[in-house]
Parts: sequence; structure tokens; C-alpha cells
Amino acid sequence: MSNTSTSSSMINGRSAIVVTLIAIILVLGAWTFLEWGVNRIYVPEGYSLRLRYKGPPLPLLPGYNTPESKTGFAKLDENGNILEKGVLQEMLGPGRQFKSPFYWERELVQDIVIEPGEIGIATSKIGKSLPQGEFLVDGELGETEFKGVLRKVFGPGRYRVNDYAYEFKKITTSTITDGLQTKYAGWVEIPTGYVGVVTNLASNPATGAQKGIQSAVLPPGIYPVNEKEQQIDIVEIGFHEKTIVANLQKDSSGMEMYDISGEPMIANDDSGITFPSNDGFPITMDFTAIWGITPAQAPNVIRKFGNIQAVEAKVVAPQIESICRNIGSKYGAVDLLVGDSRQEFQATTSDEFEAVLLEKDITLSYGLVRHIYIPQEVRLPIQQAFVADELTLTRVQEQATAKTEANLREAEQKVELEAATVQVETEKMVAKAMAEGEKTAQETVAETQRMVAGIDREISLLEAKATVMLGEASAKTVQLLEEAKADKFKLAVDAFGSGESYNMWVFASGLPEDIELNLIFAGEGTFWTDLRGFSETMLGKQAQETMKKKP
Repeated sequence: MSNTSTSSSMINGRSAIVVTLIAIILVLGAWTFLEWGVNRIYVPEGYSLRLRYKGPPLPLLPGYNTPESKTGFAKLDENGNILEKGVLQEMLGPGRQFKSPFYWERELVQDIVIEPGEIGIATSKIGKSLPQGEFLVDGELGETEFKGVLRKVFGPGRYRVNDYAYEFKKITTSTITDGLQTKYAGWVEIPTGYVGVVTNLASNPATGAQKGIQSAVLPPGIYPVNEKEQQIDIVEIGFHEKTIVANLQKDSSGMEMYDISGEPMIANDDSGITFPSNDGFPITMDFTAIWGITPAQAPNVIRKFGNIQAVEAKVVAPQIESICRNIGSKYGAVDLLVGDSRQEFQATTSDEFEAVLLEKDITLSYGLVRHIYIPQEVRLPIQQAFVADELTLTRVQEQATAKTEANLREAEQKVELEAATVQVETEKMVAKAMAEGEKTAQETVAETQRMVAGIDREISLLEAKATVMLGEASAKTVQLLEEAKADKFKLAVDAFGSGESYNMWVFASGLPEDIELNLIFAGEGTFWTDLRGFSETMLGKQAQETMKKKP
């Protein structure tokens, strides 16, 4: 009985374990299905995930009674818990994201890409209203407090923008043209030789810049400019040329026409600068001005005139005509034609024109009166008088030339005479110099020979003295040598004790090393009777030597 109950408890325990494992597996499977099958959403590259918290779908679930946000954005506490329903400002980036569609509205939003040559201008759609008269908002994306256009511009790049909060506008280069004046914004490129004059459409509390045209200019470069905040005038820096000339009459073939005095004939129109002289003659003139502006002058030019073309049209050209007319009318026609008065008119006109432009903050490099057309009835008599004067001067000059020619011929003859005189004197001086040189050379040769003879005599005396000294030295040498030999023999004899012993030593020293001595006994009788034995002995000795030499 006990075994049966034990087996039943074991079976029940195992069943409980199996049921528990099955329950765990089902829960894990359900969680996996919900998390990976329902909650999971993949955000690709170049996109972001915008979330709006809408709360649970069933009343009994937590967070069902969460109130709606008045601003449209979800309100969070310090721990990240949602206090009010709405859109999250921060969006999730690319990758797998896990947000339940039962609690969240999920929407993929493409990133804003600003290409090179473009800028982005953002407008905040949420926040408090700006004070009266303001329309620019300070701050970064996601950190703005007011509604309106962000002051900051966004250059080339990729931006994650919550389109529920911000509207993004991409622009390249925008232009605003008002008459002759063109202002730039957006992607503004200021080329070399130009500067940018900045016009602020609103004050900037952060930098202290005030509304209006700024004194500081932008050097050449590329600038991202918010078209709602600033506008740029691109102003050419340097000098310009403005010329006012009179039109000339031309014939049917298009060639310019000249009067009898060779002066060009002006057309009967309003070209050039025309004014009456103080004696009532009509005067026409040409004028050229080289003018320009510096970078420091550019803001004032834009402020006063609008652009460079307006400066030329409103200032340079009118002032040229006005100044030339006012000053020229103070001179007579003859004064404007010849003499110092014409140069005075030129200088006065240029100085007055430079002063007027300087007052308007414009630089004048050069102002030139190029040509003054005087009526023929005034010019012709003066020209004829000048021609007569020139003829008189020509005659005087011809006479001076003839006199100079005569003086030249006289001078040429004097030169020839002087040349001949110089030649004769030169030959005389050359002959004298050669004679003196020859005399000096002969004296030098004689003196040299005398000196050579003296030197030879000295040499002979020295050679004789040397010969005597050499003879004495040789004799002394022989004497000393003989004395040395005598001393040698004396010492040798003294060493051997007697002269006979010394002689025997000398004799013995002179014998060869291989000498052979044979004693031959001579008996009674004479030496001749014993020669037979000597011959045999010597011949026997010779025969023995011969036998030794044979092989």
C-alpha cells in the first residue's frame, strides 16, 4: 500500500515539473513572439524612428489614464517615466528597435541630407511665441524654446530631424533684386577681388550686432547665410574707368572728318561735356576718371548708393559734368587752348573732382581732361599766330644753325692743324726718346762689361786662392797620410819587438791559405845533383792531381 502511494506522489511531482516547464516555454515563446514578431521594428540607414506614446489599449492596463500633452510632446519625469502622452523629441537611430505598437505610434522619418552648395534653414513648429517684432529663434535642434526660424544655418551633412517639431528647408543661393541692387543669401560665394557687405535683418543679442548694414565686410570665401537673418551685397573692390567723350563727325565711308586746321569736327549732338566760356564761345571737352572703392568704403557705398553701378550713375558721371562746366565757364576760350591757364584748368578740375568724391567716401586715382574742342573762329587765328611764331623761330634757328655750321668747319680745321702739330711734336719726341734710350742702352752695356770684368778678376783671384788652398790641403793630406803610415809601421815594429819579426809576419800574412810545403832532403853533393828527386816529386804530385780530376 505504501509503495503505491509513493509511486503516485512521484508521478504527481513529475507532472507538476512538466507542467511548469511547459508553462515557462509557452511564456517564453509568447514573449519572444511579441518582442521579435510584434514589437520589433528595423530602422534602415538614413532613417530615424519617431515615437508617439498613446498609452495602453485596455482600461485595466497601467498608464491608461495618462493625460494628453497640450504641446503635443510627451512629458517625462527625471527617471524617464511618461507623465503626459505625446511625441518623443528624441528619435531612435538605425538598427533593431523594440517598441510595442500597442503603446507607441511608430513612424520612419528620412534624415535630412544637405549637399555641398546647399544650406538648411530650420523652423521650429512648437514652443512659446516670440516677443513682438522678433522672428528668429536661438538654440540648437531639440533645444529651442520658441516657435520661429532658427538663427543657426546648417551646412552640408546629414541631420536627424524630428519633422513633428521642425520644418527643414534646403536652399542653394537666393537673390533679391531691387532695381540695380542685388542681395544674396543661402550658399554665398564671394570671389577674389570682391567683398561682402552684410545687412542684418534683425539684431543679434549673442554677438551684439545691430540691425542694418554692418561696417565689417566679408573677405572672399564661401559663407552659409540665413536668408531670414542676413543679406549680402557682393561689391567689387578696385578701380573703374568712366569716360565722357564727344562724338565726332564721320563721312559716308565712316572716316572721321577734320577741318582746315587738322582738328577733328565734333557732331552736333549732346555728347561730351559742353559749356560756354566766359567770353561766350561754346566749348566741348572729353574727360576720363579712374575711380574706385576700398573694402573699408564698401559699406558706406552700399548704404548711400546701393551698388557700384549706382555710384557711377549717380555720383561719378554727374560730378564730372558739373565740375567741368562750373570751372570751365570761368575761363576764356583762348585760356582753355594755350598757356599755363590750360594746365591750371586741368589741375583745378582734378583736385575739385577728387575732393567731391572723397566727401562721398569714394577714391579717385586720376582725373584727366583729355581733349578740349575750341571753335574754329577762335582756334584758327591763334594757330596761325603760332605758325608765324614758329616760322620766325625756325628762321632764327636756321641762322643759328648756319653759324653753328661755320663754327663747326672752323673747329674742324683747327682740329686738323692741331692734329698735324701733335703728330710732328710726337715724332720729335719719339726720336728724342729713342736717342736717349740708345745712349742709355750703350752706357748700360759699357757699365755692364766693366762690372763683368771686375767680377771675372775677382773670380780669378778666388780661383787662384782656392788652388793654393787645395794644393796646401793636398800636401798636408799626403804628409799626414805618410806620417800615419810611418806611425803604423813604427807601432807594428814596436809590437813585434824587432823589424825582422815584423817582416816575417808580413811575409807569412802574404802567403796563400792553400800553400803546400814539401821538404826535399839534399844530401851530400851539390843542389843540381838532387834536382832529379825534386822533379819526380813534383811530377808525381801533378799526376795525382790529374787523376783526381778525371771521372
